[in-house]
Amino acid sequence: MAYQIIDSCVNCWACEPLCPSGAIHSAQPHFFIDRNRCNECDGEHVEAQCASICPIEGAILDRWGVPANPPGSLTGIPPARMRAAMAEIRSR
Repeated sequence: MAYQIIDSCVNCWACEPLCPSGAIHSAQPHFFIDRNRCNECDGEHVEAQCASICPIEGAILDRWGVPANPPGSLTGIPPARMRAAMAEIRSR
């Protein structure tokens, strides 16, 4: 069991202090999660603390490679609606 932080991470430091197992570490070019220490907050929290605080949608993947904080999770705007709104704005 382990989450993964991908390249879209901006090194904001929001997740590192929240990790109850101390699995998140700073590295270049972005943070990483130590697979040997990450327990996905199992038994400690309902949801992974790193994903709950991450300001970059899709930057943290679960063990199956699915975003734990998928697009739309922060804004509440479905991705298709966001694309349509952005296309309308660009067309002006």
